[in-house]
Amino acid sequence: MLGVKIATWSEVSHSLLVAPHTLPTLIQIKKMVMFKVTRVETTPFEGQKPGTSGLRKKVKLFIQPHYLQNFVQATFNALGADRDKGDITKTEFLFHVFIEIITKMAAANGVRRIWIGQNELLSTPAVSAVVLESRADGSKATGAFILTASHNPGGPHEDFGIKYNMENGGPAPEGITNKIYENTTTIKEYLIAEGLPDVDISTTGVLSFEGPEGKFDVDIFYSTSDYLKLMKTLVEGILIQI
Repeated sequence: MLGVKIATWSEVSHSLLVAPHTLPTLIQIKKMVMFKVTRVETTPFEGQKPGTSGLRKKVKLFIQPHYLQNFVQATFNALGADRDKGDITKTEFLFHVFIEIITKMAAANGVRRIWIGQNELLSTPAVSAVVLESRADGSKATGAFILTASHNPGGPHEDFGIKYNMENGGPAPEGITNKIYENTTTIKEYLIAEGLPDVDISTTGVLSFEGPEGKFDVDIFYSTSDYLKLMKTLVEGILIQI
């Protein structure tokens, strides 16, 4: 996995420089693997109260068994029926397994499609751009899980965080974060997909799986395409040179 990387505007600019003029063609890959939903018993953890920047704690807390799962399930429960259109995940630091956990929990909670940035990386503004942009087939995300330490020091002995952005690309409002926290204090189980294989997120494409509620798609997309498209509408005639 990659080391600590906190996105800055200069790094975003650099990503614009290296973006190809023609974006890669998305290859449809079918993997009709059946999975089933498993209910895992759990107990609450104290202090899982998110702010506008989500839940930010030391890495040693997040790697405890069930800690991340509890918070993710509490979020799905807070979103209710609004969760079924889509989902996006993004990381700046931590283990690839965290992406896999959220993917499998999304599948188990009835999400129909998730989008993951290639190689797990997106800047926070790019996440918002992806949420706002409709896909080629007309589908649109209803929100995004963002895994990031934000401006805090990141790394194995420092901070890690998770937050949920809404369909407008912005952070979850207080009404939602309060509901998430309330759910974390009473949670007794979480749902996760059993039999869903780990996903190769190094190659763009769509992987399709079959579950109890129908098809579940995992779309690995080129991480800067939507952000580049948005920036072209805002910035005109500027040459950036290294």
